[in-house]
Amino acid sequence: MLCRYARAVIDLHTHSSFSDGSDTPSALAQKAHEIGLSAIALTDHDTTASHPEMSEACERLGIELVSGVEVSLRDNEFPKRRSDASVGARNVHVLGYFLPLDPTHPLQRKLASLRGDRDVRNLELVRVLNERGFDRLSLDYLSALAGNVHSVGRPHFARAMLELHPEIVGEMNDENWARIFIEWLGSDGKAYVPKTSMSIEEFVGAAKGSTTVFSIAHPLVNYVDSMNPSEIETTMPRVLESLRSRGFHGVEAYYGGTSEPIRKLMVKLTRDAGMIPTGGSDYHGSYKHDVALGFGKAGDLRVPNEVLEELKAL
Repeated sequence: MLCRYARAVIDLHTHSSFSDGSDTPSALAQKAHEIGLSAIALTDHDTTASHPEMSEACERLGIELVSGVEVSLRDNEFPKRRSDASVGARNVHVLGYFLPLDPTHPLQRKLASLRGDRDVRNLELVRVLNERGFDRLSLDYLSALAGNVHSVGRPHFARAMLELHPEIVGEMNDENWARIFIEWLGSDGKAYVPKTSMSIEEFVGAAKGSTTVFSIAHPLVNYVDSMNPSEIETTMPRVLESLRSRGFHGVEAYYGGTSEPIRKLMVKLTRDAGMIPTGGSDYHGSYKHDVALGFGKAGDLRVPNEVLEELKAL
């Protein structure tokens, strides 16, 4: 039986317990089935290791699965000014769809490199937090939360900080959870450790000759400072033109964290740029409890099935 949200069609941005989501791939597929999704992309960070379990569950439940991934890369074409007035490469998130799963493929080797960078960065973040008073926090504790050491991400750090050191960050509640990402773990936070230096061009170039299609994830989070429509209309056309010239075919215009008017504006700008407006909720399970699978933050997200057909046609 489908729930009252059966009008949902597809969701092309989700996460499982193989990265920074709380649901196993099987549980995620079951939830997708219950709300009536016809297709889903599992886009765990830096890995497609979740694909076999997700594939089996989706096949059993009659849901179309798109092999996917989300990676954090550097965009050197659009430098960013930081809070300390320094200027550096912009860190952006990129979605890849229809990835080759062969571990020897150049794209999979790039993912392995990114996972290695993440492991090194997590060790450094543990060290920084220990120095700043979080002396009970350890990689072993984080690994137990995540299920394995390679799946540790910022939500696991935030949970550990709240569980082990409420005297520093306060008790576990929504306000303190959000504050940790701003004051401690965000790009201007007290414990921020820079992410990979791998560029967009290096990663996208590794997909040459494969079926992979790239879309820029939550582009407004990546490239603008506010949700002001005039700023979006001024900034994004130049960004989209640049991304298209560097091998992108999609833009996550239907993003679960933005309002319907902003989504409509982004769809228009994406079409004007000759690109495909992709979309998804950016579902993380209980780690983002205000984001509903298939429906986003406000519950009004609807990603048209035609988007997937366009991507497949590529």
